[in-house]
Amino acid sequence: MLGERLHRARKAAGLGLRALAEQADLSHTTISKFENELQTPSSAQLIKLSKILGVRTEYFFRPQTLTIEGIEYRKKSSLSQKSLAKIEADISDQAERWHELLGLYPQSPIQPFALPAGLPERIEDPEQIDSLAETVRLAWNLGLGCIPDMIDTLEVHGVMVISSCVDDSKKFDGLAGMINILPVVVVGANWTGDRQRFTLAHELGHLLLKGRLDAALLADEEKLCNRFAGTFLLPKPTLIEHLGAKRHRLELNELFMLKHEFGLSMQGVLFRAHQAGIITQATFQASYMAFSSKGWRSCEPGKPYPAEQTLLFKQLVYRALAEDYFSESKAAELLGLPVAKFHQQRTLDSLEPVTH
Repeated sequence: MLGERLHRARKAAGLGLRALAEQADLSHTTISKFENELQTPSSAQLIKLSKILGVRTEYFFRPQTLTIEGIEYRKKSSLSQKSLAKIEADISDQAERWHELLGLYPQSPIQPFALPAGLPERIEDPEQIDSLAETVRLAWNLGLGCIPDMIDTLEVHGVMVISSCVDDSKKFDGLAGMINILPVVVVGANWTGDRQRFTLAHELGHLLLKGRLDAALLADEEKLCNRFAGTFLLPKPTLIEHLGAKRHRLELNELFMLKHEFGLSMQGVLFRAHQAGIITQATFQASYMAFSSKGWRSCEPGKPYPAEQTLLFKQLVYRALAEDYFSESKAAELLGLPVAKFHQQRTLDSLEPVTH
């Protein structure tokens, strides 16, 4: 177990055997023996390795490793294997801490995930995606307006959300998978809020469409999940209410305002207008070319839509601590903080007083 964790932490740090050995003043053969459980590091060696790798020593003794199954990635093909290994290690570490935290509760504080009632058993036509998204909104009492917080929406309905800040190259958007019976969605923390929200909705689409797609549509699953994401964030009736049923052209400011009202990118709103039949293919193409000429396909104008963050894990740590399910040192370990720093945060001593 220790060897596997050392190997994972090394990969997460982006270090080869020789690079880690050099920093730890050991031979690469010794590191290899540690990882293959042929030799056990001393306490002093373990402390030094933990500092180099940026983990707490408790990490090496965590009792259980978890595997995320049925992974559906949303990433660029140019994402290197080295970067992907760092992302996967970060996700596994966070997932294990989640699993350990939930196991310390007498009863799970999280509502089990359940598929909304009324979902079609088979998706044979892309048009069915729109009704699928609206069915989920209805089942989750979301109405047809803006969803204020996508992360909170998923967490309330039993989907574990992990935010990973490892990738700063912006080549990883997110993934969806399962840990035991718990669905998990991972989103890149370095993206703008509208990109995050689309990714979260896209990965929810993967969870909902699993096993429902007709064989002829399997190759188009990514496109269908994109359509689900756009529809989930901005349903057709709401879009028609704002733009009208038929338009000959759209003003860029209309797309800009809808982006900041619904948290869907200007490009996303444009695609939705086309999918909803509000604008023709010719109008869509003209607007899309205007986006390209202005360089907005990679960076849209104005202030970015605010990024989202998950607070549930931290909240559940404090809740369990208040109920005496574990000690302050355990809470600090779960949050990856030194005990002294955690104590400051717990007592709010690190916050500046507000003056009136």
